[in-house]
Amino acid sequence: MVIGITGNFGVGKTTIARMFRRLGVRVIDADQIAHMILRPYTSAYKQIIACFGKGILAGVFISRRRLAKIVFLDKKKLKRLNKITHPKILKIIKSKIKHLTENEILVIDAALLVESGLLPWVDRVVVVKCKPRIQIDRLRKSGLTAQEVKRRLNFQSPQDEKIKFADFVIDNSGRRSQTEKQVRDIWEKLNMGGRKWKK
Repeated sequence: MVIGITGNFGVGKTTIARMFRRLGVRVIDADQIAHMILRPYTSAYKQIIACFGKGILAGVFISRRRLAKIVFLDKKKLKRLNKITHPKILKIIKSKIKHLTENEILVIDAALLVESGLLPWVDRVVVVKCKPRIQIDRLRKSGLTAQEVKRRLNFQSPQDEKIKFADFVIDNSGRRSQTEKQVRDIWEKLNMGGRKWKK
């Protein structure tokens, strides 16, 4: 079974994915794959520099912050970046799905699960949400300025649109224990081979 975890910036998708990992489930983080394909001198690296210029470099590495400042000012530029990165990220994820063994469970942590075309490859969709003020606070704590937070939130799909695709919705606005309970409840509903929650 493949479980897709998605949601907008700052809602805590990775926290939820870690909770599933505690159950012994293998987790694929789409953002980590994105980091990997942006390593120096890969094909994506070369394409992105050709598209956005050497000003996005910090030494030989692509500065994700500098790149974000460009693409989150112009939706056409963000679309151009996604056109370079998404096919490469999807190829890696699909390969991992194809090589799943019998009875193996895989969780995919992907903010753009719906937008990237990965939806047909997952069996269940978990959408993570939280209250807007908490989301903004989390993004500010990650080092983004108020202006950067506003821009990123303006570029994302509405939360309600993602929820339309959900089999399960987790509200990550409260205490950690409340979120863990929601994860456990989903786990029990899916009846994942009798696996137990690890404390």
